[in-house]
Amino acid sequence: MRNIVLARVDDRLIHGEVVSVWTPNLSANRIMIADDGVAADKFNSRVLKALAPAGVKVNVCSVETAAEKLKEDEIKGERIMVLAKTPLTFKKLVDLGVEIKEVNLGGMGLRDERTPFIKNVSASPEEIEAIKDMRLKHVRVYYQLVPEQQVIEVDDYIK
Repeated sequence: MRNIVLARVDDRLIHGEVVSVWTPNLSANRIMIADDGVAADKFNSRVLKALAPAGVKVNVCSVETAAEKLKEDEIKGERIMVLAKTPLTFKKLVDLGVEIKEVNLGGMGLRDERTPFIKNVSASPEEIEAIKDMRLKHVRVYYQLVPEQQVIEVDDYIK
């Protein structure tokens, strides 16, 4: 299994917080974006790769491809940050056999069926069910916008 140092839900994927705070804080040297829509959009994929910090490799994959790659043997020294737009993606990765110990909820904006959940995180009923499912599978799910900020566990919010 590849070395996942952070699994983060964030609508914006690669942006300022990821580039300037999370990546250096975790010494991440690879970012894997798991998103079927983004993977199918070559222009958007190129833009996201260009936003990555110097020296950090970026893979933009469909969820199925991301699962296959993350289940491969560990590469010595590799530290992967996995980014997705929704907890549904991480639920699917877990269901596909990827060993994810915890999922960080970052920026999940108010849109479609999402309603306010925790701080600046909004979630749809389907996303809340995905979080509950991951918790039942012993995946820790928490909110933390940046590493310096207090961690808020989701358990009290999903009851």
